[in-house]
Amino acid sequence: MGTGVGQTRAEIAQARRVVVKVGSSSLTTPQGGLDHERIRDLTDVLAERRKAGTEVVLVSSGAVAAGMAPLGLTQRPRDLATQQAAASVGQGLLLARYTAEFARHSLTAAQILLTADDLMRRAQYRNAQRAMSRLLEIGAVPIVNENDTVATHEIRFGDNDRLAALVAHLLRADVLVLLTDVDALYDGNPSLPTSTRITQVNGPEDLVGVDLGSANKRGVGTGGMITKVESARIATEAGVATVLTSAANARAALRGDPVGTFFVPAEHRRPSSRQLWLAHATAGRGSVFLDPGAVHAVVTEKASLLPAGVIKVEGDFNAGDPVDLRDENGVLVARGLVNYDSAEIPDLMGRSTRWLARELGAEYSREIVHRDDLVVLRNGSTSDREAC
Repeated sequence: MGTGVGQTRAEIAQARRVVVKVGSSSLTTPQGGLDHERIRDLTDVLAERRKAGTEVVLVSSGAVAAGMAPLGLTQRPRDLATQQAAASVGQGLLLARYTAEFARHSLTAAQILLTADDLMRRAQYRNAQRAMSRLLEIGAVPIVNENDTVATHEIRFGDNDRLAALVAHLLRADVLVLLTDVDALYDGNPSLPTSTRITQVNGPEDLVGVDLGSANKRGVGTGGMITKVESARIATEAGVATVLTSAANARAALRGDPVGTFFVPAEHRRPSSRQLWLAHATAGRGSVFLDPGAVHAVVTEKASLLPAGVIKVEGDFNAGDPVDLRDENGVLVARGLVNYDSAEIPDLMGRSTRWLARELGAEYSREIVHRDDLVVLRNGSTSDREAC
């Protein structure tokens, strides 16, 4: 199966490489412990596909949920420290269960723990890519999760749906399957008889007016339908066909059967992983406002943002942080990694880099945001320009 344009459900059965994401609510009991039968059913499906010749990556939530019962917690903790404590207990339990279940099929499970920072920084991104690619080459099944024990509120994926979409892009997967506790995307509340299943999404226009609801009611996960649709959008922008359905439909989804909701991949080049991370996996820690000339240079000319085009700064951020780039009316046009602290920029605004270098020193000749660290946002989507 070729990656990208023109994929259909029927081609899923021939996919060379698939990423499957499963949520906490599909793996655990209502009390928070692991549901061994559900995990066994899922690993049976994935092992069957792996033995048929398809490379399989599993992005699995459930570490925090699995750690709740052993720690005597009756509901998902809200504070970061307790979440990290639960994850440190639950991650070992989760991997042990997967290891045992895949071993029944003579397959080796391999743990990959990632933070958002790992997919933003070039060296770490390359290392993660190489490690997972090599594991697939030697027949292992990588099991990916966010590294909740070290992730912070400021820099994290927030849920494994986004992580799965970025992993699918990183590994140039053909298909992403998002498994949840709802069998598909509906045009309203799926519990209401008036709601209809959406069988295929060709683009954002197909979702206008659709009620995506909120997070799941069981309270053991972090994502809801909103994050799953957003993740499908990230994946399809990267040329990855996506299926959203329930864990019970996993085998049928991987066969290409008409279950769940099929998201058709976009017809353009894959954006870089850094672009996807900036656009979808983080929020700006402040805003830099641009004059019309700078907006044109950044959006149309694909140029760096220079101090001369900046008219205002909001927020408190440090050099290296992601910031939102807005036009003079406050409309978000791009996001990038800034080269200056927020306190430095007001003294640079409206100045040419030549003047700044002459008056303040050569270190001030650099851009506010370099074009290699910038993604243009158009109607919530990434530009089709490849970052270097």
